[in-house]
Amino acid sequence: MLGALAALSLAFGGLGYVIARRVTAPVGPRRFDLIVRGVDDSGETPVVILSRTAKTEVVGKFNLILESGAWVRLGPEVHDVGAGLVGRDVEQSDVPPSLVPGVRASWSGIYFRTPADAGLHARDVETITSAGPAPAWLIPPDEHESGDWAIHIHGLGSSRAGTLRGVQVAAAAGLTSLVVTYRNDGEGPRVGSGRSTLGALETDDVDSAVRYALEQGARRIILFGWSMGGAIALQLASRSGVREHLAGIVLESPILDWVETIKANCARAGLAKWVGALAVPWLNSKTLSRILGLAAPVRTEQFDRVSAEMRSSFPILLIHGTADTSAPFELARKFAQAHRSVELAAVDSDHTLTWNPEPGRWRARLSLWLSSLGTGPT
Repeated sequence: MLGALAALSLAFGGLGYVIARRVTAPVGPRRFDLIVRGVDDSGETPVVILSRTAKTEVVGKFNLILESGAWVRLGPEVHDVGAGLVGRDVEQSDVPPSLVPGVRASWSGIYFRTPADAGLHARDVETITSAGPAPAWLIPPDEHESGDWAIHIHGLGSSRAGTLRGVQVAAAAGLTSLVVTYRNDGEGPRVGSGRSTLGALETDDVDSAVRYALEQGARRIILFGWSMGGAIALQLASRSGVREHLAGIVLESPILDWVETIKANCARAGLAKWVGALAVPWLNSKTLSRILGLAAPVRTEQFDRVSAEMRSSFPILLIHGTADTSAPFELARKFAQAHRSVELAAVDSDHTLTWNPEPGRWRARLSLWLSSLGTGPT
């Protein structure tokens, strides 16, 4: 009996280790799991033919990243071009020569590859973190500068380019934007095993970016956090030296509770939801997290924002997809109910894809909220 219990305990511990390793995995190569079935050049706009999947049949603006490295921006319409196939319009004049039938590709909600693609003028700068220099884009507002700065924080496994959808709105609202990187995100400094601490140490790196903004003359700070970047933004909001300058927070598909998020993703993968809790000791224990390859324990309890009290009440715009398969919408709803300062905008979309179905509506909602803060030139 004791042997059976020991074996069961060992098995559960091993499963928790595997899940924790998966969650904190270093940034890996992009998966090219689509094949271009054809390209129709007969009309005014080329149409890419793809297999119909849960992603490719969604109405909205998306990107097709080819194995060659080229990006192909796609329009919002979905054309039915045959059994099991969809057609998507190419929304750019410079069609890459590598866009041919048979090429492998990857689907992405990141629409702009560079600030220039988004019509923005950026300057490359560095913020100095304890992990080393972290590259960032410094982007001025469209017109007159002010003392209002936006710090844009991307999510786990994503890139800073994903935040450019929000930078466009910030620039139009008169905000100077700092689009940051942080340790082990694939662009910032690589440290140790390259694993993520899910915001535990990454928050320190973004804290350095906030201080850079203040040294450059920022008077008020607005944090824009995407996915794990949202968890980082909420951590920063409680820190002395940041909260005194904070005017508001924009959260796009934020992680509001790591434990519940891991459980939900286990359930989506076909496992029992409770299995996700087996990863928690590996993430929280100083000894086990070191075995896992982490530079510091995560301490998941500090990222439970749903049940925690906020020390200060900042205006928060929370944009979240009701069909989010990574960060449960139910957590966003509970968070908004628990905090009066939170304005929840629900969109029928998946994780960090609330911009893509209706960019104009997304921009208008964010612009209106920013104007309520009195941002821009005074």
